[in-house]
Amino acid sequence: MVIILKTVLGLLTSLFGFYYLTDAYKSRKEFSSTPWPGLFGTGFVTNMFDALGIGSFAQQTAIFKFFKMVDDRIIPGTMNVGNTIPTVTQAFIYMSFFKVDPLTLASMSVAAPAGAVLGAGVVSKMSRRKIQLGMGFGLLAVALIILAGLLNWIPVGGEAIGLAGWKLAVAVVVSFVFGALQTIGVGFYAPCMATVYSLGMNPQTVYPIMMTATAMLMAAGSARFVKEKAYDPKAAVALTLFGIFGVLVAAFIVKSLPLTVMKWVVLSVVLYTSMMMFISARQSRKAT
Repeated sequence: MVIILKTVLGLLTSLFGFYYLTDAYKSRKEFSSTPWPGLFGTGFVTNMFDALGIGSFAQQTAIFKFFKMVDDRIIPGTMNVGNTIPTVTQAFIYMSFFKVDPLTLASMSVAAPAGAVLGAGVVSKMSRRKIQLGMGFGLLAVALIILAGLLNWIPVGGEAIGLAGWKLAVAVVVSFVFGALQTIGVGFYAPCMATVYSLGMNPQTVYPIMMTATAMLMAAGSARFVKEKAYDPKAAVALTLFGIFGVLVAAFIVKSLPLTVMKWVVLSVVLYTSMMMFISARQSRKAT
């Protein structure tokens, strides 16, 4: 089943990559004035953290907003499109690194893109204010999950490498819901970690599950953002190119960092960005 997943993921990514990179190339004369070095650095560092399990969407949102690199309205699409191929790279690496029940892996990995396909069509047509509010609430929810984990308010997992019965059903539903929410810039990793831990699975199993599910949902749903022109092609290309390098460095060279410290830093960034999104949404309302 893992071989089938890899094959499907490879085909989806190849089709998406051709479509996306062709569109970006055609749009090259309309690229924004944002400097390449800043975009390259963002792609490299955030995807390195992503491969270590910290996530990347919260940091990228904060950087894009604080430095005004990408318009708020197209931040979700830019992140989903630009991070797809680096995330697929992670999925292939971690499916080989850690053992997990094939049925659990496949079920959660298929449910996530189903949610993403439905969500991308809605998000790509949403107004700037609605996206700002959605990202504000979504980031706040992610911050609460991260805080709960840091303070040991949620279980830290068990020894199981797979799920069955009602637990598997819960995991599938959660994957579907957060697959849809990923399209507004709410990262899949934090809620996936919380779900896997709370259902008694071995913490190591979260890596292949969350990365494969995220890769599947991004490969399936990101094309909609390209079609609707709801992304920044220059920023997306930078995330893709240097994001892959960041993933490889994290997986094969760095391998580990003082993650507790980094998670507190990420928590602070997420809360700050959530607050800024709410402020921007309020300003957008006054402007209308």
